[in-house]
Amino acid sequence: MQFELPQIGTVVGGHTRVHDDYQGGVNSIIRLDAQYPLESLQGLEEFSHVQVVWKMHLARPEDVELHARSPRGNPRWPATGTFVHRNHRRPDQVGISQPRLLRVQGRDVHVTDLDAVEGTPVLVLAPWFPVMGPQGTVHVPDWVPEMTPRYWAPASERP
Repeated sequence: MQFELPQIGTVVGGHTRVHDDYQGGVNSIIRLDAQYPLESLQGLEEFSHVQVVWKMHLARPEDVELHARSPRGNPRWPATGTFVHRNHRRPDQVGISQPRLLRVQGRDVHVTDLDAVEGTPVLVLAPWFPVMGPQGTVHVPDWVPEMTPRYWAPASERP
């Protein structure tokens, strides 16, 4: 079964290239398409964070890998299946982020710490409700924090 999701907006500014790490401290705008009335954003500015679902538009269908592999190609980390990874090698090629909301100006939703790049199609924009986040104790395998200690490091520190 296939689903079609409409693009509701576009990422303007922010990151210009895809990077594995150093995603932090970059401001960008989620520009809502003109077909959506301004009142569709009314009240959003009262939230500290938003949830954004976006299409990895720079990925190609041939990038999908449906087999177990070590994260970032590092043999120190165990081979894990496609649905254990959070990158463009997944069949949906969709990203999910929870950036901090800075302000809303017209159809422009200003955010920081959005790990999408300039020109990214936005499929979903919603306020972040903490109660709808993970319930109970969150745990991950040891390789996850080993792999991501600089994920949210400031982009200005990127070597």
